[in-house]
Amino acid sequence: MKLPAKYWIPGGAIAVFIATEVTLRLAFGLGTPVLSQADPQTGYRFKPNQKVFRFGKKVEYNQYSQRSEPITPQKPSGTLRILMTGDSVLNGGNPTDQSHTIAELFEAKLAASGQKAEILNASAGSWGIGNQLGYLRKFGTFNADAVILQIGTHDLTQPTSNSAGIGHHPAFPTQAPLLAVQDAWTRYLWPALAGKLGLNSSGADFSASPTSQDPDKQYRQNMQLLKEIVKLVRSKNIPVFVLFTPNRYDLIPKPSVPKYKSEFLRLLLSLQVPIIDSHKAWSTLPPTTVETYFRDEVHLSVAGNGAIALELFGELCVRRRLPACATDGRNLSPGSR
Repeated sequence: MKLPAKYWIPGGAIAVFIATEVTLRLAFGLGTPVLSQADPQTGYRFKPNQKVFRFGKKVEYNQYSQRSEPITPQKPSGTLRILMTGDSVLNGGNPTDQSHTIAELFEAKLAASGQKAEILNASAGSWGIGNQLGYLRKFGTFNADAVILQIGTHDLTQPTSNSAGIGHHPAFPTQAPLLAVQDAWTRYLWPALAGKLGLNSSGADFSASPTSQDPDKQYRQNMQLLKEIVKLVRSKNIPVFVLFTPNRYDLIPKPSVPKYKSEFLRLLLSLQVPIIDSHKAWSTLPPTTVETYFRDEVHLSVAGNGAIALELFGELCVRRRLPACATDGRNLSPGSR
């Protein structure tokens, strides 16, 4: 039976819409975003027990809202367990496959050295130092051999993020949209269009971190929060380290010392908290190399994540700053050095 001509246009439009919807879901993973939830202690966190694929990248969260595979509460015998907490730099977001996050690459290097390990990735976009403290208070330290706090230049003066945007900001949905087309429009297309038109909009995978009207005061408050973290972790006889990550403008076009960093280093020294300083390490590299470590002004590329994973392995294990993972590196394959 031949379809009357008056139905061609609406029929064709419906067919195109269905094809677009199916393509967005199957090819790009849209319509099934990573979901978030408000939390009185952490501000917010990703909902536990979810695994999605976005733009071909695997994103998985375990039962403790860590971007890691499911774990047992108690550390398995013979396993090195390190808990890392941090913001979107550590998390990686949707643009970063699970296997290419800092934590997973660090774990892979440990495995290549013959060390069975679990590197737990407790992080979320726009988390500040206060959010990390909230997570540790809520969930504890998981019988870890060490805790590593990822703190970036912007975190030194960033207020603790709250749950105000959860369920309202497109980057932090609490439930899946009805349609993949809706997901594409609200999270990616409209924010891009609004940006070109000079309109105020939000979207993408990480919202802008909250800023303080009084950075000096906020820095002092954050350092008090840091002291509380150190006290909490050490009360469990667990060593604590800081991984300091730079922003792109701290290094490009030429290296500069971020404001508050010198004061921050003095505090860590007084607290006897060892630091793995990526800003210092990358300041000696050619700008062309450093450029490859960033995918935007703050977030790292796979190459940047790999460079940090190598620094962590070198500082903590090869140089024996963490005796539990000490190694001479002789078991590493050439490609993992």
